[in-house]
Amino acid sequence: MSYSAEIKKLDRKYLPTAFTIKDWASLQPYFIELAERPVQSVSELEQWMRDVSEMEAVVSEDANWRQIKMTCDTENKKLEENFVFFMMQIQPRVQQYADKLNRKLIENPFVKDLDSNKYFTYLRNVKKNIDLFREENVPLQAELNVLAQQFGVVSGKMTVEIKGKEYTLQQANKFLEDHDRKVREEAYRKICDRRLQDKEALDDLFTQLIAKRHQVALNAGFKNYRDYKFAEMGRFDYTKEDCFQFHEAVKEHIMPLANDIYEKKRQKLGLESLRPWDTEAEPEGLEPLSPFNDSEELLEKSIEAFSRLKPFFGECLRKMRSMGHLDLESRKGKAPGGYNCPLAESGAPFIFMNAAGQMHDVTTMVHEGGHAIHSFLAHDLELTPFKEYPMEIAEVASMAMELFSMDEWDRFFSDKDDLKRAKEHQFERVITIFPWIATIDKFQHWIYENPSHTLAQRTAIWMDILAEFTTPSLDFSGLDEYRRYAWQKQLHLYEVPFYYIEYGIAQLGAIGLWKQFKKNKEQAIENYIHALKLGGTRTLPELYNAAGLKFDLSPGHINKLIQFVKVEMEQLY
Repeated sequence: MSYSAEIKKLDRKYLPTAFTIKDWASLQPYFIELAERPVQSVSELEQWMRDVSEMEAVVSEDANWRQIKMTCDTENKKLEENFVFFMMQIQPRVQQYADKLNRKLIENPFVKDLDSNKYFTYLRNVKKNIDLFREENVPLQAELNVLAQQFGVVSGKMTVEIKGKEYTLQQANKFLEDHDRKVREEAYRKICDRRLQDKEALDDLFTQLIAKRHQVALNAGFKNYRDYKFAEMGRFDYTKEDCFQFHEAVKEHIMPLANDIYEKKRQKLGLESLRPWDTEAEPEGLEPLSPFNDSEELLEKSIEAFSRLKPFFGECLRKMRSMGHLDLESRKGKAPGGYNCPLAESGAPFIFMNAAGQMHDVTTMVHEGGHAIHSFLAHDLELTPFKEYPMEIAEVASMAMELFSMDEWDRFFSDKDDLKRAKEHQFERVITIFPWIATIDKFQHWIYENPSHTLAQRTAIWMDILAEFTTPSLDFSGLDEYRRYAWQKQLHLYEVPFYYIEYGIAQLGAIGLWKQFKKNKEQAIENYIHALKLGGTRTLPELYNAAGLKFDLSPGHINKLIQFVKVEMEQLY
């Protein structure tokens, strides 16, 4: 089956083509019309839904562009003001009307005549949003949207000086691959010391976020923010108990393998003890992997690798390049991290990352590229809400692409030994990411179950949980001060609370797809595409089933998948 990346901006049929959002006054008449329009048949109801969908796409894209521009340049006050203006002056009013429109839809007598298969997940989400909406939460959520972005502002200013030159923290990470252990340790300590300079500011920011989030939960009738957030995120198909089971499965089935990986690394480097600044290093005489020189080369090689997997995949990245929907290189004043931001009206999303010439950047690029392909595949769905897929399948799109693309990494590594090392790096990452996912997720559960905790209690529980998921093969002696604040580097805690276990769940799905890929490449890719094209129009288990996967968080299932990875690793070694 052929696909095309010639994505087209949605034709406006309700709003004027030239309409742009300047203020609430320009938007309000359209919301009023939608709220007051008589809807007296199924066909009128579906037309009304299409008009609401168009409005949602325009509003969403405007908000996303404001955030994209701000994260690309956190030092530009005008861009920050534009974002804050939207979140404080426009978004709260949009939320109020969104609730009115949701109620208008659910209360309409013709809703019962809609195709239940087509609209099931959409209507389920609408009902959930009605249940959660509280007028008093509107200003609180606006404040939270603005406050959360301060993490990027604080982090974007962080730089260190190494060998007489200034680097962002992302750029400085490349020194952790240096052959000289003293250079590695210096880089590690300077990065951690720089983070510690803002530890009070980041602690205070997190405390404010926790308090406001807890109040949102109480206002909505929930005992704590964790329970509220599970409902808001639409976690209909698993519970907090499943998360706890996942944590235990990581300890039982994945930690021993992670420990073996670090022990092999220690032996390979000929060290008495493996320190945290050693985990990315190679033995003397073996140069660090250098997959690309600059962001243009990273993009070009990614396009070639994607095209060889399936021409459509490469076309998606080419289309984004032609539209200027990429910002890949690390620089001072740019927010940390990486993301793929869907743009509901334009269709082609935006990829943001902080490339610094490392192997990790290749993984990030193909990861975000997988997200981008998901955005392309879901764009033709009829309504904007149909494109709002669960994060647990969104991360399958990205993580499966990491594994699929390994077959084409000779574009980055012409030397066979380097290619083998790159694949080893990816295998190791697949395993070693699980303990950190479990650490962050378990920490969040405790934080929001105990919102009135002190800073001392926060630190103590963090250190306890961190110890649970730290392998004995890694030596952190004398580094307790750095360890106490290690959680502060995780932007998800600040910006997207409880969005982290999805990476673990999706990694399992990605491994399942990779098992398919090893047996039948073409069929696995077709299953991948088939599931992603469904967007959010099916339940999470149904989306997994469409990809030929089983949605299963049981320890037994996890162990089977991890054992498959272990065998693949052993064959590579």
